[in-house]
Amino acid sequence: MVNFILEYKWMILLILEVLAWLATFFMFYARYQMQSTLWFRLALILTVATGIIPQVLMGIVNFSATKEVDLFVLVIIMLFLYGLTFGKKHVQKLDEWMQNKFLKSPK
Repeated sequence: MVNFILEYKWMILLILEVLAWLATFFMFYARYQMQSTLWFRLALILTVATGIIPQVLMGIVNFSATKEVDLFVLVIIMLFLYGLTFGKKHVQKLDEWMQNKFLKSPK
């Protein structure tokens, strides 16, 4: 399993990042269009489960196997730092945009 992760780490990272953003968009859709607390919470869990947790674990696995901070680990660190800093502001702007889009559109 570790060999598979190391061999396909970039593809896995890309897929996880796309899934995390899709889950984020679904989270806002569930919140504003569906107005469902249940689906919103499930989407939030899905966002964390596809974005933060596996990416950090992949960075740890890669570092453990290579014993060096390579480009992959740096990208994981940068994604994590982005999420803690600028990413919060970008998600807030996206939240405002989605709220305006769904609450103003006719159902």
